[in-house]
Amino acid sequence: MTVSEGRRVTITAIAAEAGVSVPTVSRVLNGRSDVSPQTRERVEELLRHHGYRRRAARSRVSASLIDLVFNDLDSPWAVEIIRGVEDVAHAAGVGTVVSAIHQRSTSARQWLQNLRARATDGVIFVVSDLSPPLLAELRRLNIAMVVVDPTGVPAMDIPTIGATNWAGGLSATEHLLSLGHTRIGFIAGPKRMLCSRARLDGYRAGLEAAGVEFREELVYQGDFYHESGFAGGAALLDLDDPPTAVFASSDQMAFGVYEAVRRRGLRVPDDISVVGFDDLPEARWASPPLTTVRQPLAEMGLLAARTVLRLAQGEDIDTLRIELATHLVARDSTAPR
Repeated sequence: MTVSEGRRVTITAIAAEAGVSVPTVSRVLNGRSDVSPQTRERVEELLRHHGYRRRAARSRVSASLIDLVFNDLDSPWAVEIIRGVEDVAHAAGVGTVVSAIHQRSTSARQWLQNLRARATDGVIFVVSDLSPPLLAELRRLNIAMVVVDPTGVPAMDIPTIGATNWAGGLSATEHLLSLGHTRIGFIAGPKRMLCSRARLDGYRAGLEAAGVEFREELVYQGDFYHESGFAGGAALLDLDDPPTAVFASSDQMAFGVYEAVRRRGLRVPDDISVVGFDDLPEARWASPPLTTVRQPLAEMGLLAARTVLRLAQGEDIDTLRIELATHLVARDSTAPR
């Protein structure tokens, strides 16, 4: 693989051509001694050949902002991400501009126009598809970028912060199986999102490991919001042979399942166990308190802010892909079958 002509060369491309890791290239750039002479010589030759230049640090006098961009802001999930970003920004004396572009081209164009008018250290995108024109313009402006919980496969040189969604889906399913449930409904998130597919794959893996057949009729396609959780819960409960437990791949959908159960005169967990995903603050205040998979949303925002500020200061980072651990938080919404 060679670095293509006419594009700003990145350490990822240099690493690929040299046949080494990104951290190795970073160590060469930073003058570290823990690189073999042969590897150092090969990397340095490629850096010279392609005219690699480290990102110039932005002046702290002229730039003191982080742009934080969501598709939508109508979720407590977004609030947790903002909290993590704001903690880092406040400590660094940097302001935060929060925007929602609603996946409309007009909103994205307006946001980009506003971005050009202000001095911004970097941009954190949350669950956003980066269109090629938008990405090209941000590169032209030499603005640092980080993506949190990417929707699809991100550009190779853009850092991403995510969570172990597959492991979380597996742990939720294993928890219900350990309680004796074998007919477990699943309410999925949007198919286009990597995290949704990973949680479904974790659910399937848990069933298969236990020798329980995966059944398509027990999977309902949701969108992470309350309404689809309610509709999914109702559809699953209306089956001739309804599940004894439901794993909803977001807390908001799990709360929708609660309402579907209540309207049928049933109770959680007496009649059906429910597991969510996220561990939003209200999960422990629900009635009953929700068993859920905790993904560290605030920590994801915190790490994204730290990363984008490092990039804005011209620093190289050791890895482009980070996944923070998820874990099951057992509360009162699950019980033995």
